[in-house]
Amino acid sequence: MNLKELLLNGQSFLALLKEFAIEANDFVIQDEAMITADQNLAQREIVKETICIEGKNKDGIFNFFGTLHLNLLNKLAVFEMQGFEQVGLRTN
Repeated sequence: MNLKELLLNGQSFLALLKEFAIEANDFVIQDEAMITADQNLAQREIVKETICIEGKNKDGIFNFFGTLHLNLLNKLAVFEMQGFEQVGLRTN
């Protein structure tokens, strides 16, 4: 299961990326491997995890903080953003 692909299937997440001018290839989910390696994950239908998503655009790096809602049965993922920070500024 690839959480990134599941998130990209949702229009609201694509709109968030577009709002910050971040391309679909330019973001990573922090600790994605740890979340998907959880042995109890397969036994649950609904998963709720607090996550950080790091996205890059021409202006720098953004960290998005929020909750990942994951429905394993229907293979749906929704990111509920609680806040963000810009951590890198490019100076030219």
